[in-house]
This record gives sequence, structure tokens and C-alpha cells, in this order.
Amino acid sequence: MTITEAKTVLMLYRPGMAEAEDPQMAEALALARKHPELAGWLEAHGTAQEVLAAKFKTIAPPPGLKEQIISEHEASRRAVAKRPALLVAAIAVLLLAGTTAILWMPWQARPPEKTLALYRNDMASIALRVYAMELMTNEPGPVHDYLTKSSAPDFTLSAPLQKAALAGCAVETWQGAKVSLVCFRTGKPLPPGAASDLWLFVVDRASLKDAPGTAAPEFAKINKLITATWTQGDKVYLLGVEGDEPDIKPYLD
Repeated sequence: MTITEAKTVLMLYRPGMAEAEDPQMAEALALARKHPELAGWLEAHGTAQEVLAAKFKTIAPPPGLKEQIISEHEASRRAVAKRPALLVAAIAVLLLAGTTAILWMPWQARPPEKTLALYRNDMASIALRVYAMELMTNEPGPVHDYLTKSSAPDFTLSAPLQKAALAGCAVETWQGAKVSLVCFRTGKPLPPGAASDLWLFVVDRASLKDAPGTAAPEFAKINKLITATWTQGDKVYLLGVEGDEPDIKPYLD
């Protein structure tokens, strides 16, 4: 099981879940115990789930909602009184199942809007909070090989990025598409526990409905990250580093 596959499985993990009932969950948790960065990701995911659950508990129903539901249910019951009871029961089950699915949907779930803005925000979040390098190396050859074997998009580096200190790579998943994450170091002091501070994301152009039309970089500031996005061939590149435009321009053509 790879780190990326483990993340997908662990999205469904909740504290207290019996590992023995799900072999895949047990394998993913075992990998998290051996991999510090995956363990950190799992801890952050669990914290987010706890915060979300706490917020749900604070939501108070609007006044009169219970009475309105009872009244509408009674009206509906009278309207379908002549229909087979089985049909009524089926409708109730479907409504309950739909409501439950929405309430317990993982906090990361979003509508499948494959826009550049959403992609850019999600990649910036990965860079700043939750990612684990699956291969740590300063050699580009092993990185290309790893991404190829993982069926992830390969990449071509700009001249400045070819001179940057390579740190490793990982494969992320976004809206069903694989995204290659190539990590570099700028040479500045790294925060505790960090292994890189310059991130390049590469995804197939077809994965975005509004991919940039040219190789000219589009700049966008997301939290403390400055990003540059451009299209090269059939790939979309997104480069990110903490700071502002002057901090990222030296790594562009």
C-alpha cells in the first residue's frame, strides 16, 4: 500500500474504529505508525473531524421545525394513504439515507468542480499543511522513474528549477486525477519537521476545465503562499513558495 492509497483509506477512519473488521484500514494504520509524515497527516485529519463533529453538535434546529415536519408528514401520509405501504416505506428509507450521507460526508468532499481556482486552493493547502514525500532524493532520475511507475504526470523543469535543490516527490489525487508533487528546498532555514519549502504540482491539462491557455504564469496569493500557474504542452504546472511575486519569479523562465 502506497502513502496515497493509505490516505484514501484513512479518510474514512474514526477514533475507536475496530481495525480487525477492515483489513485495508488495519494496513493503512500500520503504515501510519511507521511513517511520521503520514502519522502527522492522520492526526490533522482526525482533529478536523473532531472540530466538525463539535460544530454539528452546536447547531440548534429553527423554532417550530419539529412541528412543521410532523405537519408535513401527516399531510403526505394522507395524500398517499391509498398507495401500497411498501412504496411509502421505500420513499422514507431513501430520504433518510440521503440525509445521513450528507451529514456524514467527509469534510474534504466537494462538488466535482474541476476549476483552476479550486485546484490552486487545494494544492496550496497540501503544500502548507498535509503532504508526505513518498520518495526522498536529490536526484531527478529516481523522481521521474517513481512518477512514471505510479502513472502520475511527468514534468519538464525550467532552467532555474533545474538548479534548485531537489528534495523528493509524492503522488496526490485531486477530483479523480493524479497530481505529481515535486519538492525542492530554497536554501532558507526550514521550519521544524519540514523537508521542503518550494513545491511544484503537475496535472494533466484535461483535468481542469479552465486550464491556463498559455505558458505565461498566472500569479495568485493563497494565504502565505504565492503561486504561479501555467500550461506547458498537455500539462498544467503550479509552483508555490511562501512569500510574494519577487520570491517566486527567480524560479520561472
